[in-house]
Amino acid sequence: MSFKGVLPGDSSCPGCLLPVALNLVVSSIGKKVVSVVPASCTSVIQGYYPKTAFDFPTINVPFASAAPVAAGVSYALEIRGIKDVVVFAWAGDGGTADIGMAALSGVAERNDNILYIMYDNEAYMNTGIQRSGATPYKAWTTTTPVIGKREAKKDVAKIMIAHGAKYVATASVGFHQDFIAKIKKASSISGFRFIQLHLPCPVGWRFDSEKTVEVAKLAVETGAWILYEYQDGKLRLTGPSAQLIEESRRKPLEEYLSLQGRFSHLTKEDIEQIKQLIKEQWEWIKKMI
Repeated sequence: MSFKGVLPGDSSCPGCLLPVALNLVVSSIGKKVVSVVPASCTSVIQGYYPKTAFDFPTINVPFASAAPVAAGVSYALEIRGIKDVVVFAWAGDGGTADIGMAALSGVAERNDNILYIMYDNEAYMNTGIQRSGATPYKAWTTTTPVIGKREAKKDVAKIMIAHGAKYVATASVGFHQDFIAKIKKASSISGFRFIQLHLPCPVGWRFDSEKTVEVAKLAVETGAWILYEYQDGKLRLTGPSAQLIEESRRKPLEEYLSLQGRFSHLTKEDIEQIKQLIKEQWEWIKKMI
């Protein structure tokens, strides 16, 4: 049985590509799916039964429990001898990098058979644009006003690599084919798999709603968001990032930052510090490939 994914008429904000990304997941898996969704923008977009916008089985759970509930569903299906269903958790950065981190760590450490997708819009958007661990350095949020967040972005994908996950990848909603390829690969692997999807938010990042794809692509093209996959102890760059290992090939970071109101307060020193953090991330990549 195939599913249609997210149906037309959902309640997502103008310019939000979350429904598009979720549709790509469901269509790419190409077989039976069960999704587990914690409190998030997604649970609002979904709507209430029987008027839900989701044409696929979905379990709504408390903020911290997406990973272990998905693991429980996977084990239950295994016990019943059902092997053709992909169980995936679909959670935001707040429910992953912060509130759900301990539970996610346990599932990763046990190598439970689920696909976990963190859609990363870099703040708690559903509850008022509060700072999360995944919020970038110096980004404005309602809880980091005036000068922005003082800490660097938590690197959840790297943390999952350290857990020994079977498959870890980063992706962007601005590059569909790269994301689709990673969903298909992750769906074909048993054990714990993790994908961190960069998903710009027009409301929280303060840019015009028609610019979501442009902002998403610039994050990659400037090197601020790096596309890669890690499997069997090896890391490789993917998509446009494969051609951007040399800084000279990247677009100026200012093109990405200037489109977002959340960075409008930055000083020259702030921008230089952000560039340094990006440089350190690329240095880590170079050591891994």
